Order: sequence, then structure tokens, then C-alpha cells
Amino acid sequence: MGRLLPILFLLQIALCVAALISCLSTEEGDIKGLPRFAWVIIILLFPLVGSLAWFIAGKERYSTPRRQAWRPGGGFPESDRPRRTVAPDDDPEFLKRIDTGRAEQEAARRAEEERELLRKWEEDLRRREDELREKDKPED
Repeated sequence: MGRLLPILFLLQIALCVAALISCLSTEEGDIKGLPRFAWVIIILLFPLVGSLAWFIAGKERYSTPRRQAWRPGGGFPESDRPRRTVAPDDDPEFLKRIDTGRAEQEAARRAEEERELLRKWEEDLRRREDELREKDKPED
């Protein structure tokens, strides 16, 4: 009998844990008799009796699996199917927009640099022309 008590104690604990998990994961509409909070308290205060009572009287039993409201792959036309969100780094359109944005920014930067370079060349050319005119002017 001494060897049997620890095994029975472990079975009682396992039954209590299973009842708690079952109670907490059962949908609200499938709980009978008492609210979920009351069932949890009963299971915790009276582990053996509460667990057995939960499995016998507290939970709706089904002989056949219930039909789910929505099964993956069935029931929705493709246009109404819920869309899975895509991370930005996995979205090809987002990446394409980033690339085109970067290309446009780079082109604008290059164009600005070219305008600045042309402006400097024109200034330098005017300065040199002015210097040449000053040199070629007859001195009075």
C-alpha cells in the first residue's frame, strides 16, 4: 500500500492539471452548469472530486467532432479569403518601391551634382574670359 500512494498522488495531480487545462481551454459556450471561474476554484480546492466533476458534468461532450465555422481551404471564395499579412522585407512590391525610391533619390542627387559642377565650370570660364579681356585691353 505504501508504494501505491505516491502513484495515486501523481495520478491525482495529473488529473487535476488535465482538468485545469481542459477547463481553461474550453470555449465559453461549451461550459455547463457554472461559470469558468467557479469550475477552476472547484478543481483547485477539491482536486480529485473537482476534476472528475468537470469531466462528467462541466464540459459539453460530443460524439462526433463539431464542424468549425471556417476550415482552411474551404468555404471562402478567393476574393473573401482572409489575407495573411506579409512582413515588409518579404513583400516584393514594398521592396520594389524602396528600390525605385532610392534610384530616384540617387538620380536627383547626381543631377544636382552635375548642375553644381556646370555652374562652377561656367563661373571659371567667365573668370578666365574676363582675365583674358583685361590682358588684351590696350592700356591707356
